[in-house]
Amino acid sequence: MPIIVAAIDPVTRIEGHLKVDIEVDTVGGVQQVTGVKTIGTLFRGFEKVLEGRDPRDAAIITSRICGVCPTSHAQAAVLALENASGMAVPGPARILRNLVHGACFLESHILHFYLLSLPDYIQGLGMPPWTPGFEMDRRVDKATTDLFTAHYLEAITLRRRCHEIGAIFAGKLPHTPAFIAGGFTAVPSQPNMDLFGSGLNEILDFINSRYVPDVERLCSLYSDYFLIGRGYGNLLSYGAFDQDNTATNKLFSTGRILNGSGAVQPMNAASITEDVTHSWYRNSDNGLNPAIGESNAEYPKSDAYSWLKAPRYAGIPHECGPLARMWVTGDYTNGISVMDRIRARSYEALKIALAMKVWLGELLAGDATVTHDWTAPQNVTGMGLTEAPRGALGHWLNIGSGGKIARYQVITPTCWTISPRDGANQPGPLEQALFGTPVANVSHPVEALRVIHSVDPCLDCATHVMHARDAHHR
Repeated sequence: MPIIVAAIDPVTRIEGHLKVDIEVDTVGGVQQVTGVKTIGTLFRGFEKVLEGRDPRDAAIITSRICGVCPTSHAQAAVLALENASGMAVPGPARILRNLVHGACFLESHILHFYLLSLPDYIQGLGMPPWTPGFEMDRRVDKATTDLFTAHYLEAITLRRRCHEIGAIFAGKLPHTPAFIAGGFTAVPSQPNMDLFGSGLNEILDFINSRYVPDVERLCSLYSDYFLIGRGYGNLLSYGAFDQDNTATNKLFSTGRILNGSGAVQPMNAASITEDVTHSWYRNSDNGLNPAIGESNAEYPKSDAYSWLKAPRYAGIPHECGPLARMWVTGDYTNGISVMDRIRARSYEALKIALAMKVWLGELLAGDATVTHDWTAPQNVTGMGLTEAPRGALGHWLNIGSGGKIARYQVITPTCWTISPRDGANQPGPLEQALFGTPVANVSHPVEALRVIHSVDPCLDCATHVMHARDAHHR
């Protein structure tokens, strides 16, 4: 048969603007994806906005990159500032950061399964936003569909509860101002600790009684998706949630897995580069480590097709996210696929919620040692590596003379996983994962959409700023 070209544009039920072009052909009697391009359609200019500003603005401004993982950006920003100045934060500040950051992880994980991915598999209500939708191979009987739908509605409330408990210490969510260089702005009190604990117990009960069992139900119904969407099998984690003040004992470990097997490899940020061969940035920015990287737009540009750069570790594409974290930490090694990503995320939510109970128990009511004074150094660089719900997040900055930001670079999880091809013509991790995906109906390529949603792309993080045309221009 001739190759069929299709576009999913925009990919819905994600944050931001993503277009995926696929080519479908029959190989070995199976109609499947044989070509793919993942396309970030908007330019993100936050790095340019930060130049010349007071470094303390970084946490507030970069948290606006994304409304789902703003706390992760605030955390990465303050880590970069503290790294630049050689400062460690007090223990209570570390714990409070973990609790607020953890609440945002739980919110995002519940969101991903029930609101972003589950509608790819079940019959939604006969009304917007469930209609119109793709025709698909629904394998869920009415009783199970009704159960999923009831839990879907509960999940909306539980998402809000995650933000509510996080805001107890954060002041507000999303976009908290509580993460500051040197520490945290809140002092824990017993009433607030009790209120946080009560909400956390409610969320933990939902994860145990609804979220994890629902994921297992879906996995049993769509077990063939344990064989779909593997990709390279290269997994990357920066590590996150410091357990003590050593900065080496983390809830999620730092490291890499190559080709889905073998021992965990070390991770050294000096080996990270950003390729822009097929991205709308100047070729002079190509292959730079983010510590010296630039984001100089060039559009149009020959052979480019995305506003996302292509991060590489030692020249190799890597997927990141809950599956990567759980593999590197040793908590999940079943496989790498669509269903493995969904299942590992639910297990991670449980792991984080249980850890949050421990962290809450380590707080002392009234302990005001939550911050150290931070003064901007001059002519230094800093790096803040952490994890967002979707994966490895890094901020790099240079503070110049006068204590102002001279350069700022951000590599988001989506840029790792949804990157375009690089100079060696290696597809990005999602592009690679889509190859070979069977597609029954090219007009309704839900199978490809399931692969895309399994990595939880967030194009708000990857692309954000646009120049609007004059309203009267035609």
